[in-house]
Amino acid sequence: MNIYKLTYENKDTALADLTAKGILIETEEGQAYGDGVQAVVEIGLIVLEIVDDQPIYADGYHYDVMSTETYDFGANLVVPTNPKHAFAGYPINDEVNGTDTDSITPGL
Repeated sequence: MNIYKLTYENKDTALADLTAKGILIETEEGQAYGDGVQAVVEIGLIVLEIVDDQPIYADGYHYDVMSTETYDFGANLVVPTNPKHAFAGYPINDEVNGTDTDSITPGL
């Protein structure tokens, strides 16, 4: 199983990429998962802290994807130091897909 933790500039950019890769597809019944995709989790904006009752957000808009397929997300693939989500049955600090972590941007 491949687990991807992703950061995009915004939600629209994320959805466009996930759709272009066939992770999310449009059907007559609405949006669905592509072949091999087990889950797509919209994490959204991540609050780092609250200052004067105002949230301070981490850069980007975040998604987690679980799939039997392998994808190249390039710079959108991150290795979070403080993950906000885990898939059931997988440790929250489970290794991100791939072994070349030098090319992955450190994240939250």
